[in-house]
Amino acid sequence: MTIPTIDLTAWLSGAPDARARTAAEARETIDEALRTAGFLLVKGHGVDPDLRGAIRQEARAFFHLPPTTKEPYAVKVGSRGWLGPGAEANSYAEGAASPPDLKESLSFAADTPTGDPKIDAEWFAPNTWPQEIPGLRADVETYLAEMRALSDALLELLAVVLGEPEDFFTRHTNNPTWGFNINWYPGRDVVGEPQPGQFRIGPHTDFGTVTVLDRQAGRGGLQVFTDAEGWQDAPHDPEAFTINVGDLMARWTGGRWRSGRHRVLPPPADAPAEELMSLVYFYECDPGTDVRGTDSHVYLRAQLDAITVD
Repeated sequence: MTIPTIDLTAWLSGAPDARARTAAEARETIDEALRTAGFLLVKGHGVDPDLRGAIRQEARAFFHLPPTTKEPYAVKVGSRGWLGPGAEANSYAEGAASPPDLKESLSFAADTPTGDPKIDAEWFAPNTWPQEIPGLRADVETYLAEMRALSDALLELLAVVLGEPEDFFTRHTNNPTWGFNINWYPGRDVVGEPQPGQFRIGPHTDFGTVTVLDRQAGRGGLQVFTDAEGWQDAPHDPEAFTINVGDLMARWTGGRWRSGRHRVLPPPADAPAEELMSLVYFYECDPGTDVRGTDSHVYLRAQLDAITVD
C-alpha cells in the first residue's frame, strides 16, 4: 500500500520560503494519498520519542492494575476516564453489528472552558487523572500541547494543498474540541479467543478533521482500506506519526478527500502475548462550526453515541 511519508521539518520552521517549497513539492503527493486512502505518514514533527515512551510506560502500569482498582475510573465513550473491556464497538458507526472491541483505553478530552455553561458541560469538562499513576498527568499534558500545535500545522498545510489560505481550517480552531485515547491492546493471554468478527478496533472512519497516531508495529496491528486494494497492513515507521483525515475533513473538502477507513486486527493466535499500545489524538474544531451545512458537534455527538456499547 502506498501511503507516503511527508517531512515536516521545513514546514514547521516557520520560514515562508521553506513552507512554500514544502507545499509545492508535496501538493500532488498529499492530495493523491488523501483521495485514495485518507492516510499519510509524517516525520520531522519534533515530538520527543522519550516522552511517548514515558506515557506508554505509565499507562501500562495503569492498565495492569486489578479491575477493581480501575473500576472507579470507568466511563462511557466520549467521557474522561477508563474505557474498560466491552465499552466500545467502532464498527457500530458504520451500522455493522459486531462484538465489542478488544481494547481498553484511558480517555482524555478538551478541558479549556469557553465560558458558555452548556457547551462547557458537554465538551470542556475537567479530565480525570488516575491517582495510582501520579506522573502521567504532566507527561500527557505536555504531549497534548504538542499534538494541538502539530494538528494546527497540519491543517495549515492541508489548506494550502487545497489552494486555500493557510487559515482556511484553523480560523475554526480557536478553542477546539479534541480527544486523546491511550489504547491498550492486550494479547489473547488476557482477552482469550476473539469472537467471530471481533477486532481490537472494528472497521470505521474517524469523526473529526485530522487524527495523529503514534503506534507500535505488531501482527495484530493497523490495516487501511482502499477501493483498489481492499484491506492492507499500514506501513510503519517508529519515527513517524500516522495521520488520517476524518469525516468532518472529508465533508469540508466536498468529498475530494476520503475519511480514512481502518481497523486494528485481533490479537494473533501465533503471538498470544502480543501487547500493543497506541497514542491517538483526535482533532476537531470549535463547537458548532458549520461544515458545509452540518453542525460539527451535533455530528460528533451522534457518532460518539453510536459506538457506545450499552
